[in-house]
Amino acid sequence: MGSATGNTPAPPTDLSAVKPEDMPTAVRMRRLEQKTQALKERAWQLKARVQMLKEQMLGGGVGAQATIAHANEMGSSFHLISLTYNLDGTQIFVRSDDSGEMLYKTTHFDVLNGPIAPGNHTLSVVAVYRGHGYGVFEYLSKFTFTARGGSTFVSEEGKISSVQCRGYEKGGANTPMEKRAAIDCKVTEVAPQKAPEAPTQATPGTTPLPTATTPNPEK
Repeated sequence: MGSATGNTPAPPTDLSAVKPEDMPTAVRMRRLEQKTQALKERAWQLKARVQMLKEQMLGGGVGAQATIAHANEMGSSFHLISLTYNLDGTQIFVRSDDSGEMLYKTTHFDVLNGPIAPGNHTLSVVAVYRGHGYGVFEYLSKFTFTARGGSTFVSEEGKISSVQCRGYEKGGANTPMEKRAAIDCKVTEVAPQKAPEAPTQATPGTTPLPTATTPNPEK
């Protein structure tokens, strides 16, 4: 009897060892898109920082600061695949994950932390989620859900505007899936911490004068 032979499955390909020119076109395009988005975000942040520092110098004031953060509080039925922040009509932050397998695991995003021009500002947020489920709920993966939110705030000279946004599920079990994704933003104004004052020191070579007291009159 001859021994049966079969095809041995090929070992999985390590993409890190594959040359870019040998990768599938779709993989190369996606990697290029991710790198481009990261470079655009970095370039905008540097440009915004330079512009705001210039405005502070020309205005002669102490300037304003802003911290913007996003918390991902969505349930397991929603996987975040895209998050975009715009400030005064300009994109300042973007993250995307078409696979829906990695981005949703991030629970906190630092969107902006630095100088900002004093005055009125408008912040808008767009988050896109892909449905996720098992068994009879596996059909959810065919749907995407978009949540929009934002806030307006005023940055004042010498103060920090703290904007905390979160993506969360609103409603309950009877709320339709397409109406659950929501975004809420809260703004608080705080004063920056002041450096501790240096202790007063006596002039070298001098002796502090004793405090004068008034003697009690004799009875």
